[in-house]
Amino acid sequence: MNARRSILTLMIFLVCCFVSHLQIESLQAKGKQRQPNIILVMTDDQGYWDTGISGNKLIETPTIDRMAAEGVTFTRFYANMVCAPTRAGLMTGRHYLRTGLYNTRFGGDTLGQDETTIAQVLQSAGYKTGLFGKWHLGRYAQYQPHRRGFDHFFGHYHGHIERYTNPDQVVVNGQPVETRGYVTDLFTNAAIDFITEYKNKPFFCYIAYNAPHSPFLLDTSHFGQPEGDKLIEKYLAKGLPLREARIYAMVERIDQNLNRLLQSVKQLGLEDETVVIFTSDNGGVSRAFKAGLKGGKASAYEGGTRVPFVVRWPGHFPAGKKTDAMVAQTDLFPTFCQLAGVPVPQGIKLDGKSILPLMEQGTGKSPHEYLYHTWDRYTPNPWHRWSIHGERFKLVGHDPQGKQGQQEPAGKLYDLQADPGETKDVSRQYPEVASRLRNEFLRWFDDVTEGQVYQPAAIPVGDSEEPVVELQPSWAILKGEGLEYSFDGYDWDTIDGWKSNAGTASWQLDVLKPGRYAVELSYGYRDASPAAGSLEILVGKTKLNCELPMSTSRNVFLKQTVGTLELKAGQQTLTVQAANDGGIPGLRLNSIWLKSQGNE
Repeated sequence: MNARRSILTLMIFLVCCFVSHLQIESLQAKGKQRQPNIILVMTDDQGYWDTGISGNKLIETPTIDRMAAEGVTFTRFYANMVCAPTRAGLMTGRHYLRTGLYNTRFGGDTLGQDETTIAQVLQSAGYKTGLFGKWHLGRYAQYQPHRRGFDHFFGHYHGHIERYTNPDQVVVNGQPVETRGYVTDLFTNAAIDFITEYKNKPFFCYIAYNAPHSPFLLDTSHFGQPEGDKLIEKYLAKGLPLREARIYAMVERIDQNLNRLLQSVKQLGLEDETVVIFTSDNGGVSRAFKAGLKGGKASAYEGGTRVPFVVRWPGHFPAGKKTDAMVAQTDLFPTFCQLAGVPVPQGIKLDGKSILPLMEQGTGKSPHEYLYHTWDRYTPNPWHRWSIHGERFKLVGHDPQGKQGQQEPAGKLYDLQADPGETKDVSRQYPEVASRLRNEFLRWFDDVTEGQVYQPAAIPVGDSEEPVVELQPSWAILKGEGLEYSFDGYDWDTIDGWKSNAGTASWQLDVLKPGRYAVELSYGYRDASPAAGSLEILVGKTKLNCELPMSTSRNVFLKQTVGTLELKAGQQTLTVQAANDGGIPGLRLNSIWLKSQGNE
């Protein structure tokens, strides 16, 4: 009997030792488990309704649909009304109006230098960081992605580009490059190469497709056009108008590339270590199907701010779950910090809250009492285009002429639970709710704009990484009579209407390296007058007179070196005006280049 007890005791002891050993091994393995990779895919102008998971029977997005089946879908994920504000919120976890950014062009699409990006946080935590696609948070050297936390950047700075086949407005870490191929494929190829190179390290791979933003183009090269036309023709055959067929075809091309990306992750054996997110930057521009939502891009209604959002992490996030908890793009900053196991940097006033618990459970309550939206093309204000909503009620102000002093509470009130399409104003039925929401919005607006001055950032001149600086028309402040800004796609914008010398165009400069700078102009100029036109360029007390030879026509542009300027260090204003009373009626000024003479 004693022998049996001894044997039993020994067996129990050995089992306990084995279990303990397994537990220690498990803890050690858990302790050695690396930080998860994060892949964020964000499209441009793809609406909530431009996916199969929204109930759209016309569009074909099998990869996005599969991601939803394998992960968690957020049906009330909110971006901002337009692109640069959303990107600022995503990068910082803060509402864009806190960051100094306030526009999509005119120099207002620049993220403040004091802001901390999620790329910087993850980079400091040991992540390799890459961005492939659209940045739109600053085009000048100090604001470029490779100086804001990204180890590698291949993409473009502006809100959109013009050529989708062999794009020519793209750079790699600040250096212009030539390309071959269709833009969505190019960004995907570069992203796959990036994750392949850093497969043994944690990485943050941000793919910011510029599609399906206009111009609505698929392959347009001599050899590629037939292939691109196949997708368009498929949607034409479904009865869609040409514009809609192009947009849907571009979305399907994105879906095909998303499939290539996921296949690469699987082939590299990284599925269990990689969080993949798919979303968009603002409301949609397509019109064939809208999932019952009102409004679209640039609108404060649901169709302007709700976007697709699907997250997948096999073995960690449940499959096939949906949550209607309202969350926002600012929530990704603290969520990524929590995923990486790093604290949010001290001293940052975040608007976002981590939604990792919602991702892990596939359900739960929103971390926000309210979400807020506002945007104005020129000057942030709380009267023009805005909204505030909680889980149920939403107050929307959408008056292009909205201004201070109009009767309060402004806006229309909607019950999103009963009326997600925002068709019935219930402000008379619930006046106290409308008043409470309006007062809360005004309180919030004062908070996020406190201490901010919204104006174009001063253009850095003389940065060691950017010896040649381009002053584009959209950054100019126009004063006086006659001058007009013509938008034609950033690099092709012009300042027109030089009918006298009463109008001026001025750029704010921040001269980092004082000295002499060669000045080059890009312009189109044709006029009946036999005399050449003359411009004056002034910086402080320095004046440069520029005689401009005519070009073949006003739409044929020349580049002409017109002299040099001596620039002092610090903040300065460069002003251009016609030299004579009669102006230069036939002039279209495109850009001014300043080239440091010390770099010749």
